[in-house]
Amino acid sequence: MGVDAHPVQVEVNTGEAGELKFILVGLPDAAVKESQDRVFSAMTNSGFRTPATRTTINLASSGLRKEGPAYDLPIALAILASMKKCEDAE
Repeated sequence: MGVDAHPVQVEVNTGEAGELKFILVGLPDAAVKESQDRVFSAMTNSGFRTPATRTTINLASSGLRKEGPAYDLPIALAILASMKKCEDAE
């Protein structure tokens, strides 16, 4: 927002029961919602497997609108950490 930075926490839960689905919550705009294709392509091209289960991604805080592709890397890293594919990820 202008020159003011607002932290956004990316929370991911993989391994959920239910149909294979990618759910993104936390006021994402269209570019952020399209991140699934970019993130999954990048993960596959980097030699990682994508989650084969229902995956929920929460971008907190919920009161701030998230815009643009800047969330792709944090989302990818959070997915890998959730799948226990990143050492020292916390």
